[in-house]
This record gives sequence, C-alpha cells and structure tokens, in this order.
Amino acid sequence: MSQSIFPTCQIGDFQVTALSDGTMSVSLDLLGGIETAEACDIQHRAGIRDAGQIHINAYLVRGQGRTVLVDAGTGGANNAGGDLLRNLSAIGVRAGEIDTVLLTHGHPDHLGGLLNLKGERAFTHAQLYIHPREAAYWTDDAMMAQGNERQKRNFHLARATFAAYAEQLHYLGEGDAIAGIAPVELPGHTPGHTGFRIDGADNSLPIWGDIVHFPHIQSARPAVSIAFDGDPVLAQQTREAIMAQASRYHWLVAGMHFGKPGFAHVYATDKGYQLVYVDAQTEGDFSRR
Repeated sequence: MSQSIFPTCQIGDFQVTALSDGTMSVSLDLLGGIETAEACDIQHRAGIRDAGQIHINAYLVRGQGRTVLVDAGTGGANNAGGDLLRNLSAIGVRAGEIDTVLLTHGHPDHLGGLLNLKGERAFTHAQLYIHPREAAYWTDDAMMAQGNERQKRNFHLARATFAAYAEQLHYLGEGDAIAGIAPVELPGHTPGHTGFRIDGADNSLPIWGDIVHFPHIQSARPAVSIAFDGDPVLAQQTREAIMAQASRYHWLVAGMHFGKPGFAHVYATDKGYQLVYVDAQTEGDFSRR
C-alpha cells in the first residue's frame, strides 16, 4: 500500500483508494440472528466505542487511462455521510474527472451522492453502470407501492438518479464492466447487488458492496442479517460463499461499510471468520503478493 492521506493499494494496472463519505447511525436492533448484547460486545471487543455507528466508503479506481468511482455515498442526505466530494478534492480529483461510476446497488447511501442539491448530475462526465435486475427493481411500481414511507423515498431517489443519468446509463452484463474490472453478482441484499473484482498477476481485489454492514459482527457470525436485506437467506448464502473464497485465496477485500482502513483480509475461525483491517503504513504493495 502506498503512503497516502487515504488508504491506497495497487492491484495489477489499477490504483484503488478508499474514500470515506463519513458515517451513519444504524441500530443494532435491526440485526437478526444475534442478541443485541452479543452484537454490542463484538463491537466493543473490536475497539468500536459507538456500537451503532457504521462507516460509508466509496472507492476510486485509477488506471489504463480511466478514473472510476465505485459507489458515490449519501450526498449528505439525512445527516449521514456527505464527505465524498471533499475527500476527492483532497487528493486532487475533481468530480468532472470521473469518467465511470460503477454502482453496487440502489440504496441511498450508495447512489445519493450521484445528484447535487439541485437534483442534477454531480459527476457530469461519468457513465453510470448498474445491474439490470437492480434497475428493474427500483423502477417497479408494484414494489414501490408495497414499501413504507422511507422505502418509497428510496425508490423516488433511485428513479430521479436514473432519470438524471438516462443518456449515460448502462446495464452490466457478462465480462468486464471496463477492461480489468469485472462485475460479480452478489444477490440477496438487493436483487441486483453487485461487486466488482480487480485482478492482478498475483492477487485479486473484490469490492464487495454491502456483504456486511457491521463488518466485525457479520464476519464472526455470517448468519447475522440486517433489516435492509431484501432476501436475508440468500444474503447469508452469498456472504458465506464470498468470505470462504476470500479466506481461501487470501484476497484483499474492500467493502462499503468497512472502517476507515478501507481494506481487509478475511480469516477462517472455528465459528465463522475474522476480518482484519490492513495497516496502510506496513502492508506494502499488494500487486506483488
């Protein structure tokens, strides 16, 4: 990993930087399959003082002449996050330089930053990519009608975003989204929830979206779901499968709700997994691991 104000690693031809969008508060009561007291204890043993606060990341991917953003944070809605543009500026990247946005899914803490306060495109030169099942879900009138008021607001935000980027909107298919960055279907959290894998000569980096919201809890107890999961059983199966892969192949992993270190390894334990964040000052260059 390189010395940087934000955690940065080199995987193959691409430099990947974890950019904080800030935090949001999520009640531990929204977790299923674990007692709140046990969840709180896991958080505290991991050194997390505010057990119900989770981090929001986006990832900047640069290489092969491309400037790519994976997810875009909240845009500051609901007093959560909103730091992404400022942190992009801190590393000398203007919003207009982003040529591609890869969207893991349509929840507001991932696409909220795609629009400015006027409802216009925040990334004016970016092509937007999303899984077709994800787009179909957020534009389904019957699904929106079943939602509560908060969920309906999420539908309206997703629809406004797709409309604003209509001429730049693309659907992910088989193969690379762009050369060297492959979409990986990770269903369960949402119908078209998608990760993106970057492959180097000796290692791979999956950016796995919302496989976990509480990284330490859901790695230690992969069966733990959260109320935001559309299909908790499928989300659990997906989580267990990719954690097993990450552990087996010693992948470096990136996640939208990892802490500020932004990157981690996953290790198998007797009962589940342990997620260990990477120290940007000591790990070195992952492209040679």
